[in-house]
Amino acid sequence: MGSKRRMHLATDQVYDSQYLPVQTNDDYEKSYIKQLKYFAKQEIRQAKEEHKTEGKLRRKELHSYQGKWVRRLNLIWYHTIGKLGEDWVFLAFLGFIMALISYGIDKLVLVFMNSRLYLYNMGYNMSSKYFGWILLPFCLIMFNVGFVHIVGPQSAGSGLPELKTILRGVVLKEYLTFRVLLAKIFGLSFTIGAGMPLGKEGPLVHMSSIITSLYGRLISKMRCFDLEEIRKTEMLAAACAVGVATTFAAPIGGVLFSVEVTTSYFAIRNYFRGFFAAVCGAITYRLLSVWIDGLKTYTPVFKTNFLVDLPFDPQELIAFALIGVVCGFGGALYCWCHRKYVLFTKSNEFLKRINGFSRFIYPAFVVLSISSITFPPGIGKYLGGHLPPKAQVDDLFSNFSFTSGNLSSSQEKILNNWKTNDTGPYLHLLSFMTFMFLMSIFASTMPVPTGTFIPVFRCGAAFGRIIGELMATWFPDGFYYGEKNLYAIPGGYATVGAAAFTGAVTQTVSVAVIVFEMTGQICHTIPILIAVLIAVGIASKLGPSCYNNVIIIKKLPYLPDLLPSISSIYSVSAEDFMIQDVKYVHLEMTYLELKTTLKNNSKMTTFPLVENSENMILLGSVKRNQLINLLEEQTGRKRRLQFIFNRHFEEHSKEVLEKEQEQTKLTTSDNRLSLYDNPAYQYSPNPNKHYPQEDGHFTIDGTIIEDPDRIDKRKERAFRSIFRSVPRSHKNFRSLLGQPTGLHPTASKGQVFKLFSPIKDMTSSERHKWENIQMASLIDFTNCHVDPAPFQLVQRTSLLKVHFLFSMMGLNHAYVTSIGKLVGVVGLKELRKAIEDANSGIFKNNHEIVKDIRNSKFPVDV
Repeated sequence: MGSKRRMHLATDQVYDSQYLPVQTNDDYEKSYIKQLKYFAKQEIRQAKEEHKTEGKLRRKELHSYQGKWVRRLNLIWYHTIGKLGEDWVFLAFLGFIMALISYGIDKLVLVFMNSRLYLYNMGYNMSSKYFGWILLPFCLIMFNVGFVHIVGPQSAGSGLPELKTILRGVVLKEYLTFRVLLAKIFGLSFTIGAGMPLGKEGPLVHMSSIITSLYGRLISKMRCFDLEEIRKTEMLAAACAVGVATTFAAPIGGVLFSVEVTTSYFAIRNYFRGFFAAVCGAITYRLLSVWIDGLKTYTPVFKTNFLVDLPFDPQELIAFALIGVVCGFGGALYCWCHRKYVLFTKSNEFLKRINGFSRFIYPAFVVLSISSITFPPGIGKYLGGHLPPKAQVDDLFSNFSFTSGNLSSSQEKILNNWKTNDTGPYLHLLSFMTFMFLMSIFASTMPVPTGTFIPVFRCGAAFGRIIGELMATWFPDGFYYGEKNLYAIPGGYATVGAAAFTGAVTQTVSVAVIVFEMTGQICHTIPILIAVLIAVGIASKLGPSCYNNVIIIKKLPYLPDLLPSISSIYSVSAEDFMIQDVKYVHLEMTYLELKTTLKNNSKMTTFPLVENSENMILLGSVKRNQLINLLEEQTGRKRRLQFIFNRHFEEHSKEVLEKEQEQTKLTTSDNRLSLYDNPAYQYSPNPNKHYPQEDGHFTIDGTIIEDPDRIDKRKERAFRSIFRSVPRSHKNFRSLLGQPTGLHPTASKGQVFKLFSPIKDMTSSERHKWENIQMASLIDFTNCHVDPAPFQLVQRTSLLKVHFLFSMMGLNHAYVTSIGKLVGVVGLKELRKAIEDANSGIFKNNHEIVKDIRNSKFPVDV
């Protein structure tokens, strides 16, 4: 009766037995959904702020690579230099930069030499003059040794042997860095400025290569991709030509010299690049002298005035040929003495203790010895010690005889540099030649940037001058040719001797072209070519060049040349010197086996991939870093956290499901009265409260029964409206881990907090157990980059073909197969050992070669 009187009240309020208003189920759900929306919006706002902060930090971190100035520079580069051809613009720029560096080194050296003469002239007695003569060289060399050691130890030496190895395809760390460039520039200036009998040709080639390498890195950063190895090699080959061209202002000879010294096989497509860069460098180098030094016109480095119409008599060709023969043996002797002395300094116990105690003692002894020998009032007066290197060469190339009479004042001035009141020019020339021969070897062992070309060039020029003076003395009336008498020109013999001896030491024919360009005349083309060819032929038969000596001493991975007369190069095949115990990976290998293989073969950079350990079918090769990435992906932190999240999500979902089942059972047991025998209906938790009837509700004796489908649909719409506003990056963070993106439709506020709460990592025992399980699984190579076509050889490939393929293609290793099965591997060390044994006539089988290599100091890298 009472309930009928209250049927007119608002449907959203009911009264209990004491007529107090209570909140209906609809109000409770609306309030809950409102609070859940507020919480979700707060989480979304916080996530957006974190995302924005992370974006700012990422842009700030990458500002040096993707900042606005880098983008502007990249845009300007693309529309200017990129349109013209960036390689050609860079080659011209390289020539210009190297010309500035070479010219700057010359000027700095001239300042040091003038300062040395100033200190020498300031002395008032012999002791003070001697102190002033040795003070500046000693200080420069001591500073140079420390500077090079701190800034770039790799800058010591010539740099050409190392560059030859780099062009071969071998990676030498820290040889092409900016620090080495700085150490090379200043170290070379200090070395030559100290008056040491050394040159700058090799270091300039090294500098040019460093600038090219730095340019490649800059382009890689701007374009966000690495340059191809073939393009890097082409640019380095052109850089070698620039280094030689800016040393002697000889572009043609520079290109040819770089080809002969640095590579065994030269790509013709690099020819134009090399000539273009070399011409730009040589022209700039000589024009700087015109613009700055005030020269009237473009002149050669060593200007000569030989007779052009009849420079020599055909009968003199015999003398020129004899110069080539002597220089050939002399060049081989020079290389042998250099190699023996360097090995002596490395093996002598006394020198080892001295160098171990202080690195400054040995260089101090060298610089004091050489400076004392060149002291002008002492032995230096027989060596032209007071003259700079360029003046010495100019005197040796002069076109008059030192023994002739009726000399002009300028000629008398030149002659006075090479004679005293008690001695004549022959003793001076012989002393100068001996000094340059021995002291250049002695000085080259210091740990500073050094060059070999100029010292041996001056030594050969002195020898050629001696022969020319003898010819002028023996034939004072000259050689009868037709109706004229042709007199011997000692300066022409000096150029022939310089070219022949330098060619014998470096074992390059291109030295002849360099001499043509350095002197500015080609009137002695035939004599120079004859002498150089003879000298190079003899020297190459007797031993390696000065550059190959350094490769042998440092044990750099470079292949020696095969002697074609040895018949064993045709009978020896790859199976005779290959490594049969090959370390490999296969498709049926577990991660634990892979980890063991990587640990036991730490020196290997590439592993062959076979089908299985039984058939050994070669499928490709895999880099070591790729295999390491596989291990990290399998047991790394990312995969472990993904596993923890999956486990946490499954446990949370299971917990939510269990709570729902318990709630359903509780609701079913409390609802004693129902219109339907359906347990899915949800009853009001307070049976004492009376609810009015509305759409979707059934009121029976104060109990409202609501349709559960309506509740579920309303909650689902609420959750969809909440998470529809979440950014895509936040909604899909679980999908990145392979998890569903939505929450359970009946998740409570506490459950939402639990799902977003931090997840704890595994304990040490759990982590160890989990890693063991992961390591026991088979390797998945789908995400690993596999080279499907590594270079392969067959077992019967001859030694000659293997040497040709390794030299031509720049290989470091090759796999040996038999009908597709992997049977062995050949590396640079095995091939080099086989070539050395074949050249010596004693060849060992593969077991003996592998035993020797394993017992050596340097392990095998494949």
